[in-house]
Amino acid sequence: MSNDADGDGLERPAPPSKPGPKSKDGTSRRGWLAGLVYWPIVLAVWGVIAAMGVVVWYAYDLPSVDKLSAIQRKPTLTLLDYKGRQIARLGDVYGEPVQVNQLPAHLPRAVVATEDRRFYSHFGVDPIGLARAMVTILMAGGVVQGGSTISQQLAKNVFLTHQRTLKRKAQEVLLALWLEANFSKDQILTLYLNRVYLGAGAYGVDAAARRYFNKPATKVNLAEAAMLAGLLKAPTRLAPTRDLKAARNRAAVVLSNMVAAGYIDAAVAKGAKARPASLRRPRSRNGPAARPARYYADWVVDRLTDYLGPTERSLVITTTLDRDMQNAAEAAMAALFASVGKKRKIGQGALLAMTPNGAVRAMVGGRNYGKSQYNRATQARRQPGSAFKPVVFLAGLEAGLRPDSKFIDKPITVNGWSPKNYAGKYRGRITYAQALAFSSNSVAVQVLEKVGADEVVITARRLGLTTPIPRNPSIALGSAEVNLLQLTSVYATLANHGRGILAHGILEVRDNKGNVLYRRSRADAFSGSGQVARPWHVNELGKMLAGAIRAGTGRNARIGRPAAGKTGTSQDYRDAWFLGYTNQLATGVWLGNDNGAPMHRVTGGGAPARLWRDFMKLAHKGMPARPLSYGSKAAQQGPSLGTGNLIERLWKSLGATSSIKPGDTHSREDP
Repeated sequence: MSNDADGDGLERPAPPSKPGPKSKDGTSRRGWLAGLVYWPIVLAVWGVIAAMGVVVWYAYDLPSVDKLSAIQRKPTLTLLDYKGRQIARLGDVYGEPVQVNQLPAHLPRAVVATEDRRFYSHFGVDPIGLARAMVTILMAGGVVQGGSTISQQLAKNVFLTHQRTLKRKAQEVLLALWLEANFSKDQILTLYLNRVYLGAGAYGVDAAARRYFNKPATKVNLAEAAMLAGLLKAPTRLAPTRDLKAARNRAAVVLSNMVAAGYIDAAVAKGAKARPASLRRPRSRNGPAARPARYYADWVVDRLTDYLGPTERSLVITTTLDRDMQNAAEAAMAALFASVGKKRKIGQGALLAMTPNGAVRAMVGGRNYGKSQYNRATQARRQPGSAFKPVVFLAGLEAGLRPDSKFIDKPITVNGWSPKNYAGKYRGRITYAQALAFSSNSVAVQVLEKVGADEVVITARRLGLTTPIPRNPSIALGSAEVNLLQLTSVYATLANHGRGILAHGILEVRDNKGNVLYRRSRADAFSGSGQVARPWHVNELGKMLAGAIRAGTGRNARIGRPAAGKTGTSQDYRDAWFLGYTNQLATGVWLGNDNGAPMHRVTGGGAPARLWRDFMKLAHKGMPARPLSYGSKAAQQGPSLGTGNLIERLWKSLGATSSIKPGDTHSREDP
């Protein structure tokens, strides 16, 4: 039907519309608004096209999904000593593939509650979780929370590398979507739990459960499940074989997450936190005694990922261990417990020996590895008592004191605190050297008051102690807790002419085809923190510590060759130490009880000194006896009287040669 008004069949144009309002430059407001909408749409369309192009490009380069059918297994690790002799072969504990419905409900729930709480409601990528992570990152000013789902993590672990690139992230998302399209949620979770790395060379929850708890994953309790789930955050650092306390703290966080997710109530979580998971390793077929060097092996394996990252390959690891020294250490420890362990109420002990450049030659982390895998040489932190005094006395030497400087050994009071000498015995007027040899608490506190607690802490940091040290007078008597590895490193630094060392246990790593994956270079052998103490001061301190063995509290440690060392006893005989060195070896010994119970009048000059002596005699068999003095004649003699202050001022004006700055708390373990 025609819509012409005159009925003549001709179309006529419509009357012109009323012009809209004009802008100042003559452009219509409607045109401006149309442009405002048009260009964003155009840009969005081209953005989508570009994004699709990127997706297509990355999708074209996706890795094969064939890897999904292969279950990852823990590699075989063969450990050799530094002479090439086998000391351990690990990897005989394999996990079995497990289905989610075969596991106790609390295990997959612990993982979901902590790693991906919306796992059962998202499509592989969680926009809400991603947005929450971005907000957290922006508020914290750094990456503190990730937004990856379990599906994304599975895609990354199975198909991709751990490189942080846009391509890898895009492919991770694509593969996660593919997984969600082809598998159910329970199937994805099953694949994830069977593949994920959980520290100490264990891949999958079953392998980890057998490694840490000596049971299959189907039988783990709530506390154990929480610990396994907690390891996902940082499996190497949080592995209970490496840091049981940190693993338990993380497990407590997981239990709180399970409460927040509605999987358990607060009372159940409280009960599990009160009874945290403990390590339980399988016994050897031939008994615990057939597991030599296992504390050392665990320490090396736990550090392996620091060198290589997670790996599926079987490896041959050449370590710094000396099998003969290790056997001597274990024999000496066993002999001590057989003779006086029960009588003196000594429950545990540890021994660690290293070369002056930090190569660990022997390590005993406890009385019986089969009963307890907790490594008291590397994990336990205890009060060193007077074994800390060399740090204080070195600070005094650096402040201008000399071995023949005079002190009055007498009762003193500092800020209401009145430290007493052992057995309340005071010697009156004595030299600085005598004060250290006879372990005078009074003089040690006087020295700290003279140089200041800050200087003592700085000296401790330079020498390699990284544990918290409160700045109060009691640190002069060793009130700050340390572990045996760090404290032995201090004495190794003294044996190393005052050059800081990095304690290390790995020389070379090869795969099963002989390819070198890591090799410690000759330059690494001499690497460390530089000159952290003046050679002449270290030389003088060595003479003073030699006096402690020759005629002081360490007389039971005499080995028939030049040696320097110091006893240490904490309050109420809870800890007893002896640490010392020759020009070839630095060794530390600790005796005590895990629960802090007092021993029966065990001092550092008693059982620990004898244990140190017995081991060092065996360890030095065939080695030439060398004097402790080293360096130039001037270095051996030290600065002459009257020039010390000038030399100190010149030293300070030139700046420290150490790469470790005051207060630096970086680990003195390598790498």
